[in-house]
Amino acid sequence: MLNTEHELIKVGSKSGDLKVDIGNVDSIKKMFESIGSFDALISVAGTGHIGSLQTMTDSDFRKTVDSKLMGQVNLVLIGQHYINPSGSFTLTSGSLSHDPVLQTASLSSINAAIDGFVRGAAIELKNAVRINSVSPTVVADSPEYFPFFLGTIPVGMEAVASAYKKSILGAQTGQTYKVW
Repeated sequence: MLNTEHELIKVGSKSGDLKVDIGNVDSIKKMFESIGSFDALISVAGTGHIGSLQTMTDSDFRKTVDSKLMGQVNLVLIGQHYINPSGSFTLTSGSLSHDPVLQTASLSSINAAIDGFVRGAAIELKNAVRINSVSPTVVADSPEYFPFFLGTIPVGMEAVASAYKKSILGAQTGQTYKVW
């Protein structure tokens, strides 16, 4: 959808034009130094712990904090020094922030934290830089997650992609685009 009108640089932990470990600040810095200035960043990165609250440990919870939360936060903290004026950051949270399911206490917490970070950062970013989050529920293309989301109607990728496009090309900032 965006690749026909814009130059895209795909970055991933295992594949893409560039590789980055978003849990490592030095890796993020190296990525931005390699890319240089840019107009928009979309992050759909970060892993999280899924498991019972009764057996969850501090280490389990911190995996979600270090990857999904701090990985995305650091993309903004470091990226703000590389993004062009009027650029945009789009982070990914998820419906678990408002509609938790069993075994996702860490993800529910972190998704809410991402949305909160977006609201707070929106009032401080300079040079008309915008920041939003996209908060999808389970996606129809991911049936392996359906057992966790009993009674939830999966959303199509077209709806999710449209929320990212709205975040990137729209004028709003500090928003969470819910796709549920």
